[in-house]
Amino acid sequence: MKKASFLFVLALLASSLSAQIITDKTSKAFTVGFDIYNDFLTQTPDDYDSRTINQGFNVFGTYNFALGKSAHTFSLGVGIRSQNFYSNTLIGDMTADTVKFVPITNNYKRSKINLVYLDFPAELRFRLDNKWKVGIGFKLGVVIDSKSKYVGDATAVGPRVYEKSKRLNSLEQYTFGPTLRLGYKWISLYAYYQPARVFQRDLGPEFYPLSVGITLAPF
Repeated sequence: MKKASFLFVLALLASSLSAQIITDKTSKAFTVGFDIYNDFLTQTPDDYDSRTINQGFNVFGTYNFALGKSAHTFSLGVGIRSQNFYSNTLIGDMTADTVKFVPITNNYKRSKINLVYLDFPAELRFRLDNKWKVGIGFKLGVVIDSKSKYVGDATAVGPRVYEKSKRLNSLEQYTFGPTLRLGYKWISLYAYYQPARVFQRDLGPEFYPLSVGITLAPF
């Protein structure tokens, strides 16, 4: 998550600097934005207890095609999405093709999996009075990174360890789902639902994330 957070801050600073030299005409053609959200899992295994807060973020840029002479646009772009799923479980065998989450019996501070996707969003954006905005869209995601992290006791009597494993098995390579934004000027409410499975059928649990948060798009 530290690497993902660094990329987020770097993208924010770069966008802030570039915004100072972008013309009004160009700013209407390009949009750079940030989604900050919480992920809810609409379906989980019986022994999987998800944490209430599963923070994630998305950085995106789009090119906006004007629809005639109206203020409405059709936008295409690219983005990076990072999702975190915290729980009371660990992946039982990281080398097995079948991914099974088992409850943690030791004292622990944190256990999570992190998934990073390269997204390709498309969105119809409707503007009212050039202030209120409604965006109805769809995006395709391609998994580019994954990891699990555990901070807790190694056994029932300790010691405390920090474990990190890369490249989770049996992830679906592609994800997709609809997006919705309702906003005023540069801030919007944001929602994304993923009907595509996170893990491959019969090789992992059924996870269907629902992301709800805000979008900041000052540029």
